[in-house]
Amino acid sequence: MRKNQANYKEQPYIFKKSRKRIETLFSQLCDQFMTRRNYTKSFEGFKNRILSKIGAIIVIQYINMFEFNRNINNLKINIA
Repeated sequence: MRKNQANYKEQPYIFKKSRKRIETLFSQLCDQFMTRRNYTKSFEGFKNRILSKIGAIIVIQYINMFEFNRNINNLKINIA
């Protein structure tokens, strides 16, 4: 809580946990998959690039969880 927050309400733990997970994933998208650097000419190109990057993350998370029994957040670990 900060000084300028008048009616601050503490959020439940589950919301804090899921928010942190989402923010971590967006940070990983921006850093590792260079989401902010898109040189597309149209919205279709932009959409395809973002969807392919999200698909790559989903595949890496699936492999980490079901094939190697690792934490799904470890995107930089070697698959081999």
